[in-house]
Amino acid sequence: MKRTRISEIDLLRFFAALAVVFFHYSFRGFSADGLSKVSYPLLAPISKYGYLGVEMFFMISGFVIFMSADTGSLRTFVVSRVVRLYPAFWICCSLTFAIAVMLGGGRDYPSANQYLVNMTMLSGFVGVPPIDGVYWSLFVELKFYALVALVLISGMIHKAELLLLMWLTATISIETLDLGTLRYFAISDFSAFFIAGAALFRVWSRGLSPTRIGLTLAAWIMAICQSLQQVPELERHYRTTFNIYVISAVISAFFLVMILVSLRTTGRFGKANWLVFGALSYPLYLIHQNIGFMILNLINDRLNKYILLFGAIAFMLCFAYGIHRLFERKLSASLKVGINYALDFCARRQLRDLTSR
Repeated sequence: MKRTRISEIDLLRFFAALAVVFFHYSFRGFSADGLSKVSYPLLAPISKYGYLGVEMFFMISGFVIFMSADTGSLRTFVVSRVVRLYPAFWICCSLTFAIAVMLGGGRDYPSANQYLVNMTMLSGFVGVPPIDGVYWSLFVELKFYALVALVLISGMIHKAELLLLMWLTATISIETLDLGTLRYFAISDFSAFFIAGAALFRVWSRGLSPTRIGLTLAAWIMAICQSLQQVPELERHYRTTFNIYVISAVISAFFLVMILVSLRTTGRFGKANWLVFGALSYPLYLIHQNIGFMILNLINDRLNKYILLFGAIAFMLCFAYGIHRLFERKLSASLKVGINYALDFCARRQLRDLTSR
C-alpha cells in the first residue's frame, strides 16, 4: 500500500492543541490549580471542555501510529517515533526549564536533576515530576507505543483487528472487575480512543468491513463511558459542573470527523494543505502551559485581559512555529541520519562477527 500524508489529520491536530490551550488559559489556570491570576468567566463555561482535545490526540495517534507500523518493520516504527517525538520535546523542555528559572514568579523552580531526567521523556515512569504538566499525555502515548512495538516484535501486525478486539474486550473486563494494576498497562482510561483511531486507519487503508464497523461502534460507546467516568473527579477538582451531554456530543463529533477522514469524504478539507498547522501543533502543545501562565501572571495588570489572552495565544503560535522552523526540522533530520547510521553500523558489525566465526 502506498502511504500518503493525510492532510486533514494536520488540521485536526492543530484544533486539538488549540482546544487544550484555551482550556488552560481561560479555565484551568484560574481554577483549582491556581496557576494563573487571570479569570475568564465568560469563556470558562465553553473552554472547560477543551481538555477533551487530548482525547482527540489519542484518537489521531491510534490512526497514525498504526499507519507507521503497517509495514511491519520495528526499526522503521521506532526510528519514526523517536525522530517525531524527541527533537521538539528536547527544545521545549529546555526552554521551559530555562524560562521557569528566570521568570518563575515565586513558584518552585525545577531542579537541574529534574530537568535531566525529564529530557529522557521517561520521568513519569520513575517518579520524577514533569517540568510541565502537559507531559502526562506523553507518558500515555509511550505506553501505547510500547504495546505497538510488542505487536511488531511478535510479527502479529497482520492480525491487528483481532488484537484490537482483544484489547477492547480486556478494557471492558478490567473496568468491570476494577483490576487496578492491569488498568495501568492496558491504558484503560483512554484505550477506546487509540482503538478507534487504529480501526479507522484500517478502514482508510483497506475499506469497510463488518469487523471494522463493529470495532468503531464499540470503541465509540466505550470512549463515551471512559470520558464520563472522569466527570466526578473533574467536578471535585475544579469545583464546577460538567455537562455529560456536551461531553458525549464532543466525543461523538470526534468520531464523526475521523470516520469522514477514513472514508475519504472530507472534500476540500482533504485536498487543502494543512501541513504547517500540523507541524506547529506538537511544539505548541509542549511549550504553551507553564510559559504561558508566566506571561499571563507577569503582565496581567497592564493589558485588557482578553487582549492579553489572545495575544498570549498568538505569541505561543509564533513561538511554536519558530521552534519547528528554526530547530525541530534540522534536529529531526540530523537525528534520523544519526540513528540510521548507528543501526546500520551495528548491523554490519554483527554480520562481520557472525561470518568470521
